[in-house]
Amino acid sequence: MTFSDDFITVGEGQELPGAANYPILFGIQLTPKIIGILIAVALGALAAYIASSYVMPVWQRYGELSAERDLKQSQIAQKQANLKQGEKLKTDLVQAQQQQTEILSLFANEKTLDTLLLDINRLVESGNVSNRGVVSKLQKFEPANQTAEIINDGSFGSEVNGKLKRRIISIALAGNYEQTQSILRNMERLQPLLIVNDYASVLQQDPVDPATGRLPPSSINTTFKVQALIPASPEESAAAVAAAAATPK
Repeated sequence: MTFSDDFITVGEGQELPGAANYPILFGIQLTPKIIGILIAVALGALAAYIASSYVMPVWQRYGELSAERDLKQSQIAQKQANLKQGEKLKTDLVQAQQQQTEILSLFANEKTLDTLLLDINRLVESGNVSNRGVVSKLQKFEPANQTAEIINDGSFGSEVNGKLKRRIISIALAGNYEQTQSILRNMERLQPLLIVNDYASVLQQDPVDPATGRLPPSSINTTFKVQALIPASPEESAAAVAAAAATPK
């Protein structure tokens, strides 16, 4: 048995049976190949339509949301940095106020000046514990002015003018060398800031005691002026600046 009898030979110009059954559209016979091409084109057009109508707007919206997210994150980071900077500024302010308080405590005030006479007299009398025959005495305590005066003469620098006040007190005391040295050293430990000017010491030697034939213990007479510095109030500083500006040069 052979298969040659199962084949049908088609002559030139002849068509297979049923070939004429394919539909024709716009003069084009819709063969399976043509239909496949049309379907591929249609699917491509559909994909392009979906991309332009749905995918691209969504992608664009995603880009906008991403940019907005980055902006918000940047704003949050900036606010956090500002908060940290604000906390640092608060800390710096507290430290500056503490330092200012410490510095102001070095200066005198009206209350400390009210007790300055008692404080210095106490220091002078404390030298009599071991006086070696010499009694230390406070001979003079004389304020040059009853109220503090604004400093405007540039004696402490032009930056200080109008910002500090001072009271000048003339002091005279007597004692031996050890007593005088102890009194002056202890004055440095007093609360108000005191500046000593016009210091002078003179050795006072009394003549020989006729009864004993010995020289009495020598004494040192010391005189100086003390300047007590007091911070001026904002109102006093403003008034001093206005007065200095109004004074003709």
